[in-house]
Amino acid sequence: MDKRNEHLETLSEIRSLMERSSRFISLSGLSGVAAGVFALIGAAMVYFYLEITPFETKRLYYAVDPSRIKWGMDYLTFFLVDAALVFLFALAGGIFFTTRKAKKKGQKIWDPLTKRLVINTAIPLIAGGLYCLGLLYHNMFGLVAPSTLIFYGLACINGSKYTLTDIRYLGICEIILGVIAIFNIGYGLEFWAFGFGFLHIIYGLVMYYKYEK
Repeated sequence: MDKRNEHLETLSEIRSLMERSSRFISLSGLSGVAAGVFALIGAAMVYFYLEITPFETKRLYYAVDPSRIKWGMDYLTFFLVDAALVFLFALAGGIFFTTRKAKKKGQKIWDPLTKRLVINTAIPLIAGGLYCLGLLYHNMFGLVAPSTLIFYGLACINGSKYTLTDIRYLGICEIILGVIAIFNIGYGLEFWAFGFGFLHIIYGLVMYYKYEK
C-alpha cells in the first residue's frame, strides 16, 4: 500500500508539473467576482445618469438627447469614461487577486506562458474594441453592448487554451448572451450587466470554491 501511495503521489506531482508548464493556473476566481461587481456598479451608474430603471421600455438607454449634459459630461463621453473605469478597476482587481494567488503557491506571475495567454486574449479584445468604436462612429449605439459580449466571449475561448478550461464555458455563455441581445435591441445594457456582472460573479465563485478553497 505504501508503494502504491508513493506511485500515486509521484503521478500527481508529474501531472501538476505538466499542467503548470502548459497552462496558467494562477488565475484567481476572486478576480472574476471583482470584475462582476465593478461591472454592476458601472451599469448602475448608467441608469443613474439616464434616470431610468432596468427593462424600462418607454425609452431606449442610448436614445437620448445628444445635447444632454449631466455631471459635466454628454452621454457619449459618460459612456466611454464609465466603460474605461470598469475595465481599469476590473483589470486591477484581476492583477491583484491573481498575483496574490501566485505568490501563495510560489509560482511566477509573468513568464512565456502568461505572455501567450495575454496576447491570445488581447487579440479579440482589441479587435472588438475597434469594432465598437466603429459602431459608435456610425451612431449604431444599440449594437455596442451585444458586440462587447460577443468579442469578450471569443477572447475567453481563445485564452482558455492557455489557462483553466473552465473559462471556455464562460466565453460560450457570453457569446450566447451577445447573440440574443442583438435580436433584442434596447435591452443591451441589461444583457451587458448580466453577462459582465452576474455571470462573472457566478463564474468567479465557482472557480474559487473549486480550485482555491
